Amino acid sequence: MSIGLRRVVAVAAVVTVGMGLASCSSAKESSGGTSSGSATASGGGAIKIGLLLPETKTTRYEQFDRPLIEQKIKELAPNAQIDYYNANENATTQQTQVDTALTKGDKVLILDAVDSKSIQSSVQKAHDAGVKVIAYDRLAQGPVDSYVSFDNKKVGELQGQALVAAVGDKANAGSIIMINGSPTDPNAADFKAGAHSAIDGKLKIGKEYDTPNWDPNNANQEASAAITAIGAPNVVGVYSANDGMAAGIATALKAAGLSVPLTGQDAQLDAVQRILLGTQTMSIYKPFKPETDAAARMAVAFAEGKTPEPELVPVTVTNGSGNKVPADLITPVVLTKDNIKTTVVADGLYTVPQICTPDYAAACAQAGLT
Repeated sequence: MSIGLRRVVAVAAVVTVGMGLASCSSAKESSGGTSSGSATASGGGAIKIGLLLPETKTTRYEQFDRPLIEQKIKELAPNAQIDYYNANENATTQQTQVDTALTKGDKVLILDAVDSKSIQSSVQKAHDAGVKVIAYDRLAQGPVDSYVSFDNKKVGELQGQALVAAVGDKANAGSIIMINGSPTDPNAADFKAGAHSAIDGKLKIGKEYDTPNWDPNNANQEASAAITAIGAPNVVGVYSANDGMAAGIATALKAAGLSVPLTGQDAQLDAVQRILLGTQTMSIYKPFKPETDAAARMAVAFAEGKTPEPELVPVTVTNGSGNKVPADLITPVVLTKDNIKTTVVADGLYTVPQICTPDYAAACAQAGLT
């Protein structure tokens, strides 16, 4: 997304706490690959950074987060060695990967935790070894050194507000279904809390689920069960915490003959296309480059024995273990049919031809995407 490091879109929010490179990971990379410039594994004094991402079902991690982080690190430190791991949604695997990174001599870990609680012992182990830990996108427990993510409660609040507005005068005609994210992801709890702050008292919640691993198939089954329990004519909308689950939910809604408001998050390509067709109401666009750039800058600063500049960590958050963590929280953006062109297209996330394949050509023309 051709966007600057700092906030690129202004959305009213107050923080109260004190591309375009596509990459498809091989099995070897998923369990622990290395990306290096002129440095080698034993490379003379080169900085060594471990990048640990949580899963591959959400397309963003392999398509955007990994390549953008690696690209920025190499820009700042051309000889850096980057050891990459993807835990494939397995918390135990991720703990083992942290051990491997420490054994390899990585001095900084960029860590997107599968399970923020169970990873605490690994964070402590890294801390005891003098290795800096940057919590990326999800706030891990333990003595984390810095954190970069989006204002996650604001994400949920914006989703909830959009759902309330889309349901409109049908609010008293039935109930909504809430399908939240994984109970092991602290971000999911924030999205849920933010959504409830906007929805409670305005929409009746007929069924609500927390969905392990953000699994789209589980979300599909949850939505189908809820539609059966509530009765299709009584469903007036669905809150989905992200786009991956929204895909499964949209299939369940179609099977039930329902066309009701549906939320999402992450601005996945298929979600953008559903928004154009009207089968999804909105998504949350979180410009990846400000987040990936911030993580890379933090990592290189730590690897060089420096402390990230105050502008890079302007706020402080408290994680689940009570540790105070310097942080950067980036404001999210509501994505609708009306601003696709000025957000994900203008920022280079997707091209018009990528979005406007033949099945979506008519909807694209109607939305002015040509």
